[in-house]
Amino acid sequence: MPMYDYKCLDCGKESLIVVTLKEHERGDVTCPACGSTKLQQRFSPFIAHTTKKS
Repeated sequence: MPMYDYKCLDCGKESLIVVTLKEHERGDVTCPACGSTKLQQRFSPFIAHTTKKS
């Protein structure tokens, strides 16, 4: 499942949250610290790890 970086607009905590694509699209995400649904998605760089096949 994908991980998304969110910042809670109520308590200010930044969290990396694992959600399904459907939950993410619907906005069914809650802050793990305070339970608020007022979250702002943070966009951060990512690194793709791949294996080299011979």
